[in-house]
Amino acid sequence: MKIGILTGGGDVPGLNPCIKAAVYRATDEGHEVIGIRRGWGGLLNFNPDDKPMHDEHIVHLTKANTRTIDRTGGTYLHTSRTNPGKVKPKEIPDFLKNAFTSTDGKAIDCTSHTLKVLEYLKLDALIAIGGDDTLSYAVRLHKENFPMVCIPKTMDNDVYGTDYCIGFSTAVTRSVEFIHALRTPTGSHERIAVVELFGRYSGETSLISAYLAGVDRAIISEIDFDTDKLVNLLIDDRNHNPSRYAIMTISEGAKPIGGEMVMTGEADAYGHKKLGGVGDYVAHEIEKRSGVRTVYQQLAYLMRSGAPDALDLMVSTSYGYLATDLLLKKQSGRMVALRDGKYTTVSANIITEGKKRVDVDELYDEAQYRPKVAHLLGKPMFLY
Repeated sequence: MKIGILTGGGDVPGLNPCIKAAVYRATDEGHEVIGIRRGWGGLLNFNPDDKPMHDEHIVHLTKANTRTIDRTGGTYLHTSRTNPGKVKPKEIPDFLKNAFTSTDGKAIDCTSHTLKVLEYLKLDALIAIGGDDTLSYAVRLHKENFPMVCIPKTMDNDVYGTDYCIGFSTAVTRSVEFIHALRTPTGSHERIAVVELFGRYSGETSLISAYLAGVDRAIISEIDFDTDKLVNLLIDDRNHNPSRYAIMTISEGAKPIGGEMVMTGEADAYGHKKLGGVGDYVAHEIEKRSGVRTVYQQLAYLMRSGAPDALDLMVSTSYGYLATDLLLKKQSGRMVALRDGKYTTVSANIITEGKKRVDVDELYDEAQYRPKVAHLLGKPMFLY
């Protein structure tokens, strides 16, 4: 077989080990692997008639050129947030502008071109590694009868249908490390620290990082917060701390009661604007209402930087092998997953059939803005 592989959406630690595992498993069985650069953007921008530019969008993957990539973070294939099913008119490649035009300025579906490129490349199947946005387009191609296997990746851990996504453990590990490091200046100056973490609709990174780092308060995307109440709780936390400081986490997608998400810029191909700044709002409100100097720290890309931790290395490698095994067995339209601590596969269609969010009743004290674990027995390793 000739197997394609791509990574889409935000990079996370664990993508490279996953790519390497898939390449090794396939080539050991005598199959060929083609890497598609920059996610779905690599297929959208591939012009079959412009052969000198082909290497800009694809790369032949071998044991030789993937041998050491598992030692680093990021993605060897690079990534993008392109959605060939919804391309803005200004983002249509020049060579496609005559074939795909928009008279009303709305996004254009270029899936027919994507399918032609897959046929031109003579790919028998494709492995897509990404979050729910990237994988939702993989489901679209599956419905167009192209053989596809999905691997869930997102540090928010919010792909529906699996208990675990590549990148989550390392993101939490990084967050806990930085939160503890931030205690030094915060405590030295007797301040309050607001740590903003990635998490658009799911607050799991804020919740679990707060749970493991033992912060005073945690705000998650699922629950709108009362600013007055939050400030009062943090001031009380600071006053009762012998070191005279307090620290909290907040999801970037969180919002105050009656407020909106803090977003900037133009929406991407999946309808998402850039998030960030709600922690800054909270920090200013703390200072304004209490007079206590407040540290605002947006961890942002630091959460997804560097090499994967042991858990992400284990899961990403195993997902890569498992996904390739499915294709070698002529099975497609599946997503590899972890459920109840065991590797398994599920229908790829499940990705678009639900939303994965924090179980507030079981894991969050809405009255105190803190993590809680109502019942630990029977919970998965990450409680989620």
